[in-house]
Amino acid sequence: MLTALTAALLLITISELGDKTFFIAVILSMRHPRHLVLAGVIGALAAMTLFSVAIGQVIAFLPKIYTHYAAVGLFLLFGIKLLYEASRMTVLTTDEAVGEAKNAIEVSEKNLRGRNNSWIILCESFILTFLAEWGDRTQIATVTLAAANNVVGVTLGAILGHSICALIAVLGGSLIAEKVSERAVTAIGGLLFLVFATVGIWEGA
Repeated sequence: MLTALTAALLLITISELGDKTFFIAVILSMRHPRHLVLAGVIGALAAMTLFSVAIGQVIAFLPKIYTHYAAVGLFLLFGIKLLYEASRMTVLTTDEAVGEAKNAIEVSEKNLRGRNNSWIILCESFILTFLAEWGDRTQIATVTLAAANNVVGVTLGAILGHSICALIAVLGGSLIAEKVSERAVTAIGGLLFLVFATVGIWEGA
């Protein structure tokens, strides 16, 4: 369980920093009460984690050897992909992530104009975060980990990792966002995926 918790915590925390959902939390916290944004963001990420873990548990019914090496293959793929992306990143890459987050929020708040109460802010934070996280690499990583590792450890580690990133985004705001190097975070994430793939190959099914 401890191994699964640690793996999920490290992968999610590193992968989520500087991601689109991170910047959504940053921007929303600059416009609305932080406690409402934080509650909505963590709620969405926890819900996505539970959903992803459930998918992983369905996959886990397959023979162990298949799920194990499928996980190893995905970790290798993600690791190589992230390192490749990091090698090609510039400052503009982070600007694109910020721009996507701003566009999503602008569209949402245009539709909600004049309805700026606590419940609306909470729902907006939840929905924007949940949609941004759908199909993201952290979701796929959670599914993969849950299929091949202790489900309780993966769930706790993933939720804790998401919560840490949400706290950093909401409490640190733009000050921390400006100091986050998307290239460095992506490269570290890629290396972590390769490390877990290597461990999986070494340990075997």
